[in-house]
Amino acid sequence: SQVYAAGPLLRFVVEVEDGIDVDGAGFAAAVEATLGDPRSWGGGGRMSFQRVGAAEAATGQYEFRVTLVSPGNMETYCPGVGTGGYTSCRYGERAVINLARWATAVPDYEGDVATYRQYVVNHEVGHALGQGHEPCPGAGLLAPVMQQQTLGLNGCAKNAWPYP
Repeated sequence: SQVYAAGPLLRFVVEVEDGIDVDGAGFAAAVEATLGDPRSWGGGGRMSFQRVGAAEAATGQYEFRVTLVSPGNMETYCPGVGTGGYTSCRYGERAVINLARWATAVPDYEGDVATYRQYVVNHEVGHALGQGHEPCPGAGLLAPVMQQQTLGLNGCAKNAWPYP
């Protein structure tokens, strides 16, 4: 892909589990659009992103992977993390997105699947970048993107972005 944002370059690979019924190119485009948004991790010149292909992946020329996986394979990609087949996770270099969450979001997002998709990409990539979980800062405030919004908003308002 093109290079999105400015700052130190981080290259990433997009993967989709074989055999799942999803538009892989559409998933890759959504990941690119999210990471390329100025409200994402690269905002303000903090870093830049570029999706690389199979050749670069084969030779290790990337910093992280964003992988879409069926719920039944979450524990394979995230052993010991305890996703319960429900949550997404980060394991090693992989930001692993749960297909069920990608398709339907979670109850607190009230059917706003597009925003949830931005959230889950930013949240799991945030882990790949070394970010830890954060609590809700207070009722009615925007949830930090590193809050576990999949498990509940705890009084915060949904938020998909590190730098809204």
